[in-house]
Amino acid sequence: MSYYEAVMSASTITRLAPLAEDQWGLLTRQQAERAGVSPATIQRLADRSILERVAHGVYHLSGAPVPDHVELRAAWLQLAPDVPAWERRPEQGVVSHRSAAALYGIGHLPADTHEFTFPTRRQSRRPDVGLHQGAVSHAIALRGLPVTRPSHIASDLLAEREDPAAVASIVADAIRGTYDSPGAFADALTPHARKFGLQRGDGIALLGWLLELVGDPETPRWMKEARAHVDRVASGAATRGRRTDMDGTGL
Repeated sequence: MSYYEAVMSASTITRLAPLAEDQWGLLTRQQAERAGVSPATIQRLADRSILERVAHGVYHLSGAPVPDHVELRAAWLQLAPDVPAWERRPEQGVVSHRSAAALYGIGHLPADTHEFTFPTRRQSRRPDVGLHQGAVSHAIALRGLPVTRPSHIASDLLAEREDPAAVASIVADAIRGTYDSPGAFADALTPHARKFGLQRGDGIALLGWLLELVGDPETPRWMKEARAHVDRVASGAATRGRRTDMDGTGL
């Protein structure tokens, strides 16, 4: 490498480093070009292994620590490749389903496909990326990525006809690890009760049935917490209803 090339590479890396630093050492081709780096320069840096390709149009900056779930992170960056991670909104893709469970480290379902949820219908050309349509407003940040809550992971997987025993392991692991509450699971499981032969809308019964599949000794305590949550919600709704009635009669 000539002196000129060395100086140019150092200058380019100076421009790329802030991007990669806040994106787990990763950056996209579009982000690099927006930072003023030409496609030809990107290719030269890749040829010299200064930029290491981890997915189409996504690179790891040599010398930066390799993050966990690097392939999932790269797939997420591909969903909106011109937008820096710190400017991304949930509407631009939330980690969900099996991928979300793997990110939390709950359950034992393999996450061979990178799964994301959008509020509107989207498609991907990658065979190892699955895009779903659904709510994203409940997403939280986990390890720097927007991810669905465990209670919604369980609901999403049941909607996809996932093995109930596998979903039950996710539920138990999440409650045990305090990633989500028994009450949140009771709420999220409500739409699925009927198809398991339970009374329509009985999320408590479905939660109990799933936990029985796991046989965790903490199940009685968790169910007590879930019932208390449901009772509080019902009591609050009844109180609001009475206040509305009173307002309507002018009392």
